Amino acid sequence: MPIKIPSTLPAYDVLTREGVMVMDEDQAARQDIRPLKIGLLNLMPKKIQTENQFSRLIGATPLQIELTLIRMSEHKTRNTAAEHMEEFYRSFEEVKHQKFDGLIITGAPIEHLPFEDVTYWDELKEVMDWTQTNVHSTFGVCWGGMAMINYFHGVKKHILEHKAFGCFRHQNLDPASPYLRGFSDDCVIPVSRWTEMKADEINAADGLNILLGSESTGPCLVEDPAHRALYIFNHFEYDSGTLKEEYDRDVASNTPINVPDNYYPDDNPQNPPQNRWRSHAHLLYGNWINEIYQSTPFDMDDIGA
Repeated sequence: MPIKIPSTLPAYDVLTREGVMVMDEDQAARQDIRPLKIGLLNLMPKKIQTENQFSRLIGATPLQIELTLIRMSEHKTRNTAAEHMEEFYRSFEEVKHQKFDGLIITGAPIEHLPFEDVTYWDELKEVMDWTQTNVHSTFGVCWGGMAMINYFHGVKKHILEHKAFGCFRHQNLDPASPYLRGFSDDCVIPVSRWTEMKADEINAADGLNILLGSESTGPCLVEDPAHRALYIFNHFEYDSGTLKEEYDRDVASNTPINVPDNYYPDDNPQNPPQNRWRSHAHLLYGNWINEIYQSTPFDMDDIGA
């Protein structure tokens, strides 16, 4: 089954060219099934790129997905056309009375700020509380995952001396987890962050389980059953060239940056980067969607009950 998105959304043409099944509202209405309703709270500045990345992953399952793009109510983006935001996005204020089978909260390039100094922190706290009554399963990504684990469990983020930047090998720490079904014993995951969460502090919190971790970059994927949530601090959703774009941007602006570790063949930026994480990315998000499908109430009014 395909993902249901507006035919005018840029991701529609991008995913169609890649062979991902997509459908518009008219096609979806002809199928007599209840689609899974997934929200994407997009906090990234490059909205369209992020839409494409997550739509690609959640649209590759056998289930019909209805994607709702959500923005913070007061925060105005400066990197995406106002017309795009007006046509395709709904503010949290507009959707907070609805129920969702799943919600993805993306990262944001504000990790150097204390959480309470983020301009939309108060509203994001409202969002996180709202997930406990109106969302069946929530997936916090990078800064979004750090914000959730801090809010619900008090786990702190720590500033790194040097940016964790590149593709790092991670160990499968819980092979029996349904979220890691089909995973190898280890896998490569893109990392791009100036902060970290420490394993001992996560383990000291009640009820958390680290599913993926790296000797180089620390915990990656954490399950929080009590809050029906997953937190991932790295970027399975990245395209093949996303780290290259970040590296080229920093080089062009004379920002000190190391060549991404284990990303370019022979660590030479003149070589085209190789994608070694795509299959595990689809596995993880496919497993998440499957777990939602297996456990979410058929009657959406029962979500959060």
